[in-house]
Amino acid sequence: MNNQLTEMFGIEYPIFAFSHCRDVVAAVTNAGGMGVLGALAFSPEELEMELTWIDEHVNGKPYGVDVVMPVKTVDRDRGIDDVSDIGAELRKHISQDHWDYVDKILTDHGVDLEASGKELESGAGIGAGVLGWTAATGSPQIDIALSHPIALLASALGPPPKAAIDQAHAQGVKVAALIGRVEQAVRDVQLGVDIIIAQGYEAGGHTGEVSTMVLVPDVVDAIAPVPVLAAGGVGTGRQMAAGMALGAAGVWTGSIWLTVAENGSSTTVTEKLLAATSTDTVRSRAYTGKPARQLRTAWTDAWEAPESPGTLPMPLQFILNSYAANKMGSKPPRELVGMPVGQIVSRMNQVRSSKAVIQEMVEEYVDTTQRLSADLEV
Repeated sequence: MNNQLTEMFGIEYPIFAFSHCRDVVAAVTNAGGMGVLGALAFSPEELEMELTWIDEHVNGKPYGVDVVMPVKTVDRDRGIDDVSDIGAELRKHISQDHWDYVDKILTDHGVDLEASGKELESGAGIGAGVLGWTAATGSPQIDIALSHPIALLASALGPPPKAAIDQAHAQGVKVAALIGRVEQAVRDVQLGVDIIIAQGYEAGGHTGEVSTMVLVPDVVDAIAPVPVLAAGGVGTGRQMAAGMALGAAGVWTGSIWLTVAENGSSTTVTEKLLAATSTDTVRSRAYTGKPARQLRTAWTDAWEAPESPGTLPMPLQFILNSYAANKMGSKPPRELVGMPVGQIVSRMNQVRSSKAVIQEMVEEYVDTTQRLSADLEV
């Protein structure tokens, strides 16, 4: 294929694949798309190792890194800037009622709190349940990403800081931002973002209230000629063709990579994803405190129950999730096992290689566009 984005990055196909798994990122990149590593779950030291590994396995082909720098979080709102122990500072803002409610959910599902996992650690990052949700923990990830030969720096939940955008541009790195509303796209372009990822309601993870079919053309019209990636409900060639027909220059995919052979998901998670239908997902604040589409589980149901104390704002709700995960250990109750995933999960019903997914998407895209062209012949 040959269009604005394939020329911009020197890739074969304008298929961008978001994944927290380095093996998926490398496999997609080597198959002609662009793999984008989600940095959120890695400490700075771990991210350095992951990117070094990718550098060694993509033979100079372009890849990207996705960071999360939310515009609105508790640490920003309340002036918490102690990077050394931000986890402990944030936990002070979680009520005992919320800790007790998590314990109740766990015990109701057979988790022995006395015999199970460790408490959250002090400091920042994974052990403290903070990850890259805050400015304090997200900024180092940007610095590490830009120290590697990446081609794209992407940001969810808001644009990267202006200084990071400028630094990326100085190094020849393009910047993308994920949005759910037209006004967000306009704002991000004004800040210097090069590519807008228009993610619709169907998407996995954090997503807005406007469907992909409506959002993409509205964004395309609002920010032209800035290229747009269609996201949300995209995992096949027909869906890719639909996104391109709406004016997108390419597609941003995520959920579809959760069940590829290279992904390291647990057996339970994979089994649940392969069996799920589109109606088995729910858009809930139970995961991070912001609306995010995920598998419906006993955990998401519990936070919607009448006795729930209510979800907390980001990143406090995720700290509760981390606490629960630590307590459940390596063998969590199946009914509590979940995963952010989009409604495309209905088509994720077999394990394939990442290369096979790319090939099938491209072949179906070509078949679809040729069929549509044939329909126009007189």
